[in-house]
Amino acid sequence: MMHEEKSPLAGQTVIVKCQDNLLGGEFIVEDWWDRLLGKSWTQCPSNIATINYTLRVHRLKLPMDDEVVYGKIGSLGYLVHISEIEGEMT
Repeated sequence: MMHEEKSPLAGQTVIVKCQDNLLGGEFIVEDWWDRLLGKSWTQCPSNIATINYTLRVHRLKLPMDDEVVYGKIGSLGYLVHISEIEGEMT
């Protein structure tokens, strides 16, 4: 499912759960992944952010849907499932 509307978290800093010592911390949300790239994260197998996310999906048993936002921790980009977001900071 492609998101037609911008993520309500776009432009905000949120807290991501630290699961299995992966990711965790303050995360600045840009928007839904599919809105930024025009397709599902599952259709971007060579993108480093999707490769890392795919590993987390399998390791942590995250949902395989498109409820995934892209954003940054520092200067590095990541994909995060909305179920991994603990709360908003700003």
